[in-house]
Amino acid sequence: MALVSMNQLLYRAESLNCAVGAFSVGNMEMIMGALSAAEEMNTPIILQIAEKRLQQSPLSLMAPMMVSAAKESRVDIAVHLDHGLTLECVKAALDYGFSSVMLDASLLPYDENIATTEQVVAMAGEYGATVEAELGVVGGNEGDTAEHKIVCTDPDTALDFCNRTRVDALAVAIGNAHGNYPVLPALRFDILEQIHKKTDVPLVLHGGTGITDEMFRRAISLGIRKINIATASFQALADHAKEYCLCVERADYFALSERMVNGVYENVKRHIAVFNNN
Repeated sequence: MALVSMNQLLYRAESLNCAVGAFSVGNMEMIMGALSAAEEMNTPIILQIAEKRLQQSPLSLMAPMMVSAAKESRVDIAVHLDHGLTLECVKAALDYGFSSVMLDASLLPYDENIATTEQVVAMAGEYGATVEAELGVVGGNEGDTAEHKIVCTDPDTALDFCNRTRVDALAVAIGNAHGNYPVLPALRFDILEQIHKKTDVPLVLHGGTGITDEMFRRAISLGIRKINIATASFQALADHAKEYCLCVERADYFALSERMVNGVYENVKRHIAVFNNN
């Protein structure tokens, strides 16, 4: 099909009352596994990478693979910069052909978050790209050592933020967190419902790894249109690689690569089925 804007996939999700999966990738095998699952399920997805992950997976190597894979895919694919930290990285992603970007200014004072997001919206507009922003504080960490305490998104503030910034999608904090949950989170669906009623932008759920299928479906019913999955895919790749290496006397690269692809493929396929409300 084609490399498309994330907006196109969000509108599709809205019309079908489902959510589009945004799957983080860090190498070629992860890209291959995610696309294989999307094509088999005949479902568009988002390929994404966070700026913090560029230390291990440089943008100069990942971006061409991600964009090329999207263009050659048999289903529509958006390519997204997740949790951008600098305007320079956002600009680089757009120059490489990413169809969506996010600069996470959620830890800044409110007015600074708005001002920074407005800069990203203006920049992305020159490329015809979608912009996601975050309001409130999603817990855990995004690739660094700092643990962030959850601060739930205020519904009235969300309305003001969306009106002033004109973002295309809003990531909300409702008790969700990045990484593995030590215990099942108590998501604030009451807050999500209020945000959904007050705003008219597609909502995004970060920290999808470890949330139950039932919780995913309830979130979707309350306006979540994009769900991020990162840790589960990285873990699935590592587990499949470990399992293979432990069962052979001498590991073979090509067999190892195939196992890594399959690990991500299985994880992405399972999540697509849930997000499609199947």
